[in-house]
Amino acid sequence: MKFLSTLSLISLLLITGCGSSDNDEASSAAKQAPGSEFTAFELEHGIGPITEEITISTDDLEKIEKGRLIFDSKCASCHQMTERFVGPALGDVSERRSDAFIMNMILNPSDMARKHPEGLKLLAEYMTPMPFQNVTEEDARAITAYLKHVAEQP
Repeated sequence: MKFLSTLSLISLLLITGCGSSDNDEASSAAKQAPGSEFTAFELEHGIGPITEEITISTDDLEKIEKGRLIFDSKCASCHQMTERFVGPALGDVSERRSDAFIMNMILNPSDMARKHPEGLKLLAEYMTPMPFQNVTEEDARAITAYLKHVAEQP
C-alpha cells in the first residue's frame, strides 16, 4: 500500500509544477488566473519550491545516471515508463509537463495532490496520493533529467 501511495504522489508531482514568484517584477505570470487561487505560473508549473521556469539539460550523463538510480529506488515501485501502474506512465511526462511542474510534483506531492487542479485530477484517476520521497532539489533535477532522457530515446 505504501508503494501505491508513493507512486501516486510522484505522479501528482510530475503532473503539477512550480509555485509562483513573490517578485513584483513577475508580471502576468505572477498574477492570479481569473477565478483561481493560483497564479498562471502555478497553474502551468505547479505549486512547490520551484517558482521560476527552468530547463534541465539532458547532456550530463552522470546526472541522468544518478536520476535513473534514484528513480529505480524511489519511483519505480509505482511508476513504469510505458504503462499505467499504481501511478501514471512517466516515459513521456516531459512532453506533457514542464520541468518545473515535474520537479514540484516530486518535491511537493502532498500540496499538489490536495490543492492543484492537475494534482486533484491525478488523485481522482489513480486513487492514491504520491508520498513524499524525501528527495533533495538536486535529486529531483536528476530524476527530471532522467525522465527527459527517456522521452528522447526512439
